[in-house]
Amino acid sequence: MAKVKLGYAPTRRSIFSAPDALKYRNLTRDRLVELGIDFVDITDINEEGLLYDAHDVAKIADKFRKEKIDGLFLPHCNFGTEYVVAQLAKELGVPVLLWGPLDERPEPNGVRLRDTQCGLFATGKVLRRFRVPFTYMTNCRLNDPVFERGLRDFLAVCNVVKTFKSIRILQISTRPYDFLTTMCNEGELLERYNVQLAPIPMPELIDEIKRCEKEEAGEITNVVDYIKTAMDVQIHDEQLTKVASLKVAMKNLADKYRCQAIAIQCWNALQGEIGIMPCAANALLNDIGIPVVCETDIHGAITALLVEAAGMDRSRSFFADWTIRHPDHPNGELLQHCGPWPVSVSREKPILGYPLAFDHPGSLTAEAKGGVISLVRFDGDNGDYSLLLGNARGIDGPKGMGTYLWIEVENIKRLEEKIVTGPYIHHCVGIHQNVVPVLYEACKYIDVKPDLYDPIEEDVKAYLRGEDVSLIKF
Repeated sequence: MAKVKLGYAPTRRSIFSAPDALKYRNLTRDRLVELGIDFVDITDINEEGLLYDAHDVAKIADKFRKEKIDGLFLPHCNFGTEYVVAQLAKELGVPVLLWGPLDERPEPNGVRLRDTQCGLFATGKVLRRFRVPFTYMTNCRLNDPVFERGLRDFLAVCNVVKTFKSIRILQISTRPYDFLTTMCNEGELLERYNVQLAPIPMPELIDEIKRCEKEEAGEITNVVDYIKTAMDVQIHDEQLTKVASLKVAMKNLADKYRCQAIAIQCWNALQGEIGIMPCAANALLNDIGIPVVCETDIHGAITALLVEAAGMDRSRSFFADWTIRHPDHPNGELLQHCGPWPVSVSREKPILGYPLAFDHPGSLTAEAKGGVISLVRFDGDNGDYSLLLGNARGIDGPKGMGTYLWIEVENIKRLEEKIVTGPYIHHCVGIHQNVVPVLYEACKYIDVKPDLYDPIEEDVKAYLRGEDVSLIKF
């Protein structure tokens, strides 16, 4: 599981009940502890541990920066002090979660103790004036299931934002000559999003493979032993060792250049040098949380990192082509690639053999598990970037080659038109979790437009508000 740390800054206003505000400050803190949330408190800032005094903003901000918080949680324990809340949020520049516990029945004499909802209305407006994006979790009780759901979704949003702001991708060689689709604007990605590339030529990878074969034979043997356990090996021992060597070499280079993902020119120069496809080595790295994407698709690598961050590293993603329509299902489609999907997404023991359309060994053949999945693509051109988002469901279909999964979507013609008209290409990233709401919400913090391929935006918003809605209609 990914680790995310929250800054906990509950707020109150003086004209409402201070004892009740303190009560809910403590109750909320206790609930965070119960849920296992990692957070930083402000009990050392003032006697109440509450945010209400403008003089405390700088001290709180300094503490939260030193603690390296990833998000700011601002429970309104009574009405709250909206301008102080906004000042703190503006100062920190991290995702903000706004929430308040449901107000009680008024006292018999008509007195209201907290007026939390009213204060949240005020804070929302002031945050807009300060141009601070924020996530709103509507009034609920601390033990309502929606409180835990909303909080954990916000942690995932913070994880996406944290990941996006520190992306480094190992680019192994140039894109294939034929693939104009995978070109990217490296300067723009750096200037706008701080996405950094670490480009290396193919000979550097070859040299690292040779070094590993001489100096890291034990690690290569460990990888070979794992492959023999996890896969149905149908290639020669020399080729199998080369697969393992490639995996170890790419891992070393990713570590050397401090990269979280890899985009590799998987054909044809590599085959001329080492005689194998890199697909199985890619799959091995994918399974340990280092996404590797094909055809030097930088936008694809960004997508994979965002998807896995949204999933809080609970499961691995897979890099796929949209390929052909299902021969029998009107809204069916084949997701497939030569064989780089992680073993953990397979529904059967993968065969390590030869791919479709290539003469060199080193790819996997296996059908992926079914169930509900999310399909995502970060892409852009002409200076505009968006995130294609939607769900699908695995279905039965004809046997395939490589790693593959037949899926059903709500409306394949609508999806097809959206991909063709762009800015997307034939690549996407899938994951066996519904991360669509988290990624949709994260977009407001990373200057990327969310683009849902089904008309479910109002349902996504309802889910994020805490309503019990079904996001998958098919």
